[in-house]
Amino acid sequence: MHFPDWHLFNLGSRVLSLCQRRLPRDWEAAFGHGVVLLETFVDPQRHRGTVYRAANWIYVGNTRGFRRTRVGYTATPASPKMVFLKLLRADARRLLCRAILSPPYHLGGTTMRLTAEQMRSLPYFFSQLPDPRRTQGRRHGLSTVLGIAAGAVLCGMRGYKAIADWAQSLGQKSRERFGCRREQGQYVVPSESILRNVLIRVTPGDLDRALQCWNERYGAGDESLAIDGKTMCNALDEEGQQTHVMSVVGQQSKICYTQKKWAPCL
Repeated sequence: MHFPDWHLFNLGSRVLSLCQRRLPRDWEAAFGHGVVLLETFVDPQRHRGTVYRAANWIYVGNTRGFRRTRVGYTATPASPKMVFLKLLRADARRLLCRAILSPPYHLGGTTMRLTAEQMRSLPYFFSQLPDPRRTQGRRHGLSTVLGIAAGAVLCGMRGYKAIADWAQSLGQKSRERFGCRREQGQYVVPSESILRNVLIRVTPGDLDRALQCWNERYGAGDESLAIDGKTMCNALDEEGQQTHVMSVVGQQSKICYTQKKWAPCL
């Protein structure tokens, strides 16, 4: 049906502009912080994203085409979507690329705060693990590297860069407690590349057992446990099945007691 007397030029762009102005206010009222970037998806089989391009949205590429299902994600891609972004702040890229988001965008706080005793104890529980690295070129002990990585994760860090940034933020006293080596009178922490190299080489079973021993000693204060499941996007096992991770977390301490990787039988 056509209404010639009600035709408005640039109607799509105007509606989109009104939504962009309203969304940050509504979001801040509901969640307590503003929005720095908007994202939308366009099906290229049906549309070309013309209204977004006209409103200066940025096309950044296509998705891989995986979609959510009842048991996770589809094993094969189906219909890739075009991804458009709209920056609401000039410094949005700098804010969102930080390993640790600054307030008010960093929600929930850290998982826990380590005591001096806990810092000293973490390397001890990794001291019996075999070192997968070559002897030549080792600058940091395996127990120190794993102790710092475990401490960072316990304090809410996720990803190699965030763990490395947390390590760099440690004071000299904390570095001493973790058993860091001294160089020119200062305790130094392992770099991001060293942390990554160790974590991808160490045997997962040995690491998990050491962490469970630490949890048995310092996680006894939990009165109840929570079981949480996550589906790993685009992570398939040897048989091509979607990978899932189940975690057991203490309700009071927020410590992860153990994790189990599994894939459902289809």
